[in-house]
Formats: sequence, C-alpha cells, structure tokens
Amino acid sequence: MRLPGSSKKNAFYELLEKQADAAMRAAQAFQVLINDFDNRIQHAARIKEIENEADLITHSLANLIDSTFVTPLDKEDLHALSSQLDDVTDSIEACTGRMALYQFVELRPDLELLVSQLVRITEATLDAVKVLRTCPSLENIQGIYKHIHDIETEHDGAFRRALANLINAPDADPIKVIKWKEIYDRIEAAVDKCEDVAYTIESVVVKYA
Repeated sequence: MRLPGSSKKNAFYELLEKQADAAMRAAQAFQVLINDFDNRIQHAARIKEIENEADLITHSLANLIDSTFVTPLDKEDLHALSSQLDDVTDSIEACTGRMALYQFVELRPDLELLVSQLVRITEATLDAVKVLRTCPSLENIQGIYKHIHDIETEHDGAFRRALANLINAPDADPIKVIKWKEIYDRIEAAVDKCEDVAYTIESVVVKYA
C-alpha cells in the first residue's frame, strides 16, 4: 500500500473504525429502545447524539482525506467507505427518530429479530473495518464478508416475512402499514449498507494485494 507517515496512516483507519463503532453503538441503542419501549423518546435522543458524533467523525475524515496528498488507500475508496458507514448510522437514527414520533401503541413482534440482525451485522462490519489496519489479507476479509453476507441474507428473509405479515394482516390500518413499512425499510437500508461496506473493503484488499 502507498503509505504516508505511520501515525498519519493510522489516523485514517482510526476514524473509519470510529465511524463503524458509532454505527454499532447506534444499533445496540436501538435494541435497548425496543426492550424499553415506554422510554423510546429518551433512547431515540441518545441515538441522535451518536448520529451527531458520527457526523463529526465523517467531517473530520473528509478533511483529512482532502488535505493529505498521499493517502493509505485511494481517496475515492476512503470517501466511499466513510459515506457508507455514515449512511448506516443515519438510517438507524432516522428509523428510531420516527419511532419516537409515530404514536405506536405497541411494537410489532417481527421487530426484535430485525433489530437483532442489525446489531450482529454492525458488529461484523466493525470487524471488517479493523482488518484494514491490522491484517489486510484477502483470506481474512473474505471470512468476515461471508459472515456479513449470511446475516444480510437472513435479514432479507426476515424483512420479507415481516412485510408480508404487515400488509396481509386482516383489517390492516393503511396508515399504520405506511408507518411500519418505513421503519422496516430503514432497518433494511442500514443492513444493506453494512454489506456495501464489506464489499468495498474486500475490493480494496484485492486492489492492494
């Protein structure tokens, strides 16, 4: 890889890892929210704080990329990874923000599994990002990518079942269907972005192998 000074090289990886960590913490806080739904407004506020923190990290990384002549990875790859990681946290915050806003009386039973899968995939995504700094080999990243892909595939099936249960429920309230579909869609968007991150990292490792 083309490297600037060692300490500056590590700064790029540290910021990417902080972005991935923020996404994971947002997902974990989402899980806390659904287990303490009566206090969802407070939990959503905490997730908003994490999202604001993630935005600052994204901004710091963008400035570092643009101000550095020789970066450890191609600038377009760094920007792509940063944007994808930021999208994960943004999708989670948008989802939980709406859950605090919408007047749901109770949670749908499908939600627990979907959020559990979101937590698992964000944890695996942080592992994938760490590979760039610690041991960027194709063998290492392919195992993590397969794990992330498997979670995404599980989630895709759970998402479709949840959507079918929502839409096909007897006497379904159209407004509630719209609201819950938005929640499901944003969870799926966050999960899909995690797979995008893993794919980008795999491509980067192949490029520099």
